[in-house]
Amino acid sequence: MFSPGTPASTQSAKVCAPAYTVKMVPADDDTSPKLSAHFVDTVTPGSVIVVDAPPGTKNAVWGGLMTAGAQVRGAVGVVISGRCRDLAEHRAAGFPVFARGHSTLGQGPFVRPSAINVPLVIIPEGTEESSSAFPSTGVLPGDWIVADEDGVVCVPQALVTQVVELATIGREIDARCMEDIKAGKGIQASFLKYRGK
Repeated sequence: MFSPGTPASTQSAKVCAPAYTVKMVPADDDTSPKLSAHFVDTVTPGSVIVVDAPPGTKNAVWGGLMTAGAQVRGAVGVVISGRCRDLAEHRAAGFPVFARGHSTLGQGPFVRPSAINVPLVIIPEGTEESSSAFPSTGVLPGDWIVADEDGVVCVPQALVTQVVELATIGREIDARCMEDIKAGKGIQASFLKYRGK
């Protein structure tokens, strides 16, 4: 999480919204489609923009002007499998920006957007698809993106109800554990009582 970036503002950086996906390709890719409009100009209000840059991309694919445009169009945040820049601008705007890193370089000569609202496959950073200890994550347009200062999760549309039910149960169990732990009953005993292990 690069924005807002201060402990007092992290509460406002929570995102829970459907994905509006953007696929980037190398700038010299002549075979992939080209967009007729800037992807920020066509964002769906109430969505979180999910940008997938090619693995190993060192430049930023998101900057302050994009944040301004996204806010005007009602986007609630951006998640970037890649890098961003203009951190002070995102923070001043209070716009949630989640990325793998940041860079001073803009996207122009390096990558370009090729498709919107298409399935994405996010490959864990620093790994090849076949050798990854963690599997790649598929993100479909409309999947729910949940993000905060701890990280980003994609919930497939078909699993939303199940995930909400399980998360609700988990929160209730953790609340009971916390109550007992604060009362001095111990972590092991509390876990065994409420989690069964």
